[in-house]
Amino acid sequence: MEHRMPLRLSPVLKQALWGGTRLADTYQMGNEGEQIAEAWLLTCREDGMSTILGGACDGMTLADYLAAYPDAVGTRVRTDRFPLLIKWIDAEKDLSIQIHPDDAYAAAHTSDLGKTEMWYIVDAAPDAAIIYGMKEDYSAAEIRRALENGTLERLMRYQPVKAGETYFIPAGLVHAIGKGILIAEIQQNSNTTYRVYDYNRRDADGKLRPLHIEQALAVLESTDTSQVSSRASSDPTVIADCPYFRVRKLELREETAMLNVGTDRFLHLMCLSGRALLTSGGIDYAVRPGDSYFIPAGCGDIALEAEEASLILSTP
Repeated sequence: MEHRMPLRLSPVLKQALWGGTRLADTYQMGNEGEQIAEAWLLTCREDGMSTILGGACDGMTLADYLAAYPDAVGTRVRTDRFPLLIKWIDAEKDLSIQIHPDDAYAAAHTSDLGKTEMWYIVDAAPDAAIIYGMKEDYSAAEIRRALENGTLERLMRYQPVKAGETYFIPAGLVHAIGKGILIAEIQQNSNTTYRVYDYNRRDADGKLRPLHIEQALAVLESTDTSQVSSRASSDPTVIADCPYFRVRKLELREETAMLNVGTDRFLHLMCLSGRALLTSGGIDYAVRPGDSYFIPAGCGDIALEAEEASLILSTP
């Protein structure tokens, strides 16, 4: 039972040509002023692996920890493949227009899962917007013609965003993060992205980044974005609840929140702002902005105390 304690995780940092410096400058990741596009907070993948910081398991990878303690994921969580990938995304520039496959397409064409995700807008410039589906139900021929003519952006639905909003992105919905946005993303454990359009940008080697037109058209679903949402919940703190993840946002203001982490599934905590004290098994853990904690299934009662803090709690 001694392994059932909160584990602080080290982020996996990813660079891309559209990344900003907020993760370095505000959340002390990497080096000061470093351009970081993504920080993977909870990841158990070959292309990015969480490492435990401190405690008896210091330096152990999450994969090794779960191999030693498979019950830590929970009795109702699949053990053949870790279910979630949780990250920060800092978009100083526009991301490509893209789309993700569902589980069925991914199983038939990749070694990955499908990718349904949600975005919590942590910060946004005054004029910030995302691409959230298309204006109409366009045919594949119309989309191809727009790509050939360089007019694809005219078909997209642009959604202004501001801090505190949540957007659910099911597999098959065309989307893009716009410049000036900082996002907390909770998603299926997948890194399969089909890039539809990239504004003719070139990578560090001067090459155009590859597009995936055929795959994108194969998985594209015509979705009325006014109907896009995860399942509703009676809990007002729940900001997303779907077959893949359940996400809560806690705003603590001079109070203590009591939670129970049962044996059925693990809990992940990410700190957006402020400072909190996590208490489990009589041990206190400091929680600071940018921190990431994996709380194994079966930890039981935990307390979160803060004068002021914003926290995201996710379970599979």
